[in-house]
Amino acid sequence: MVSATRSPGLLRRLAALVYDTMLVLALVVTAFALVYLPLALGFGLRDLQAHPVYRHLMTLWMLTVAAGFHLWFWTHGGQTLGMRAWRLKLVSENGDTVTFRQALVRYLVAALSWLALGLGFFWVWIDPQKRAWHDIASHTRLVLVDRRDL
Repeated sequence: MVSATRSPGLLRRLAALVYDTMLVLALVVTAFALVYLPLALGFGLRDLQAHPVYRHLMTLWMLTVAAGFHLWFWTHGGQTLGMRAWRLKLVSENGDTVTFRQALVRYLVAALSWLALGLGFFWVWIDPQKRAWHDIASHTRLVLVDRRDL
C-alpha cells in the first residue's frame, strides 16, 4: 500500500540515489565493455580518443543505458532497485503509473537540478509537498511504501 500522506525527505531520496548510482555505474561499465571489446579486438580501435565518431557514439550509448535504467523502472512499477530498498515509489500526481513522457521529463530536469549544484533536490525543504524540481516538472511524486507491502 502506498502512503498517500507521507512524502519522503531529502535524505531518503539521496540514499536511494546513491544505491541506484552504484547499480547504474556497474551497468554502464558492462554496456561499455560489451561494445568496446569487440571494437578493440575485432577492428583494432584501442584508443577511442583517436576516433571521435566512435567516442561520441560510445558516450551516447552509455547515456542511453543510464537513462534507460531509470526510465524503464519508473514506467514499470515505479521503483528502481534503490527506491525499493528505501521504500520509495514514483507515481503520477493522480496516483497512476508514470508515463514514458513523465519519466523522461523527470530524468532531464533531475539532470538540470544537479547542474544547478543540487538546488532542484534541495527544493524538497522549501516545497510544502516535499517535491523536487523534477517532481513538479513531470507531475509526479515520490511516496513511501509500507514495509508489509514490499
